[in-house]
Amino acid sequence: QVQLVESGGGSAQAGGSLRLSCAASQFTYTRYCMSWFRQAPGKEREGLGYINSAGNTGYATAEPGRFIISKDNAKNTLYLEINSLKPEDTAMYYCAAGPWVGYCSLADPARYDSWGRGTQVTVSS
Repeated sequence: QVQLVESGGGSAQAGGSLRLSCAASQFTYTRYCMSWFRQAPGKEREGLGYINSAGNTGYATAEPGRFIISKDNAKNTLYLEINSLKPEDTAMYYCAAGPWVGYCSLADPARYDSWGRGTQVTVSS
């Protein structure tokens, strides 16, 4: 079973940057989607972006460049860089993995069958 462990969260000041990591082990997918989601208290889980096994990325955000996803295949680690942090970025951030079925969905978390436990990001103004 795929195991995902997020790290890199913490407290940060608005305007700064953070890089979150997601270490994957026992990775069994040949073609896959790996994505970042976040969930703030009282809100639904929100998809931020994905990278697929071909290295293609896609983002849900309307703020290009604020969220950047990358993957180090040698380390089996997924990254999320968050720039120009805002207080509204405060949330639990999760990485998820699932089989690639022709596309990667950020709208349907149920398409992902492996999830990490999350890492908390708190942004103060």
